Amino acid sequence: MNSKEFFYRGAALGKEARTLPAQTYNQMHLLFQRSGSACLFIPIRNMQYQAIIDHEEVIFVDAHRRTQVEFSWQQFRPQARHCLTDPVPYQFVYYLKKAPGTMQRMQGEFSQVIQKMGQQRKNQEKHPQPDMNILHLPVEKES
Repeated sequence: MNSKEFFYRGAALGKEARTLPAQTYNQMHLLFQRSGSACLFIPIRNMQYQAIIDHEEVIFVDAHRRTQVEFSWQQFRPQARHCLTDPVPYQFVYYLKKAPGTMQRMQGEFSQVIQKMGQQRKNQEKHPQPDMNILHLPVEKES
């Protein structure tokens, strides 16, 4: 079942250059690519936020303001790194005044959730659920 979600953002209040640890960026990119969809929703339960990953950015919305983008991570530049273990530069763009405070904790929480999701996917690939089969058992009729 497909549904549409709409998110709104005001004018940017500020931008900051940041870096995302390589392990987080690589896992995020892998999960998104394997999802096969236009966007991937990541619940950040410890903070009551949701991250939405698409081809261009990651947006973050608060559970209390479900359609208002608080901040986004944009302009990822993985080509700027010398090796896959180097951090990836990006722009932190915020739309609400409280966003820089939220951001202090978000990158760490996001990294934990992404790593956990990646591990769960890896475990599912190692131990796939067997196909379910219906067994037809003969039934004796009573006379």
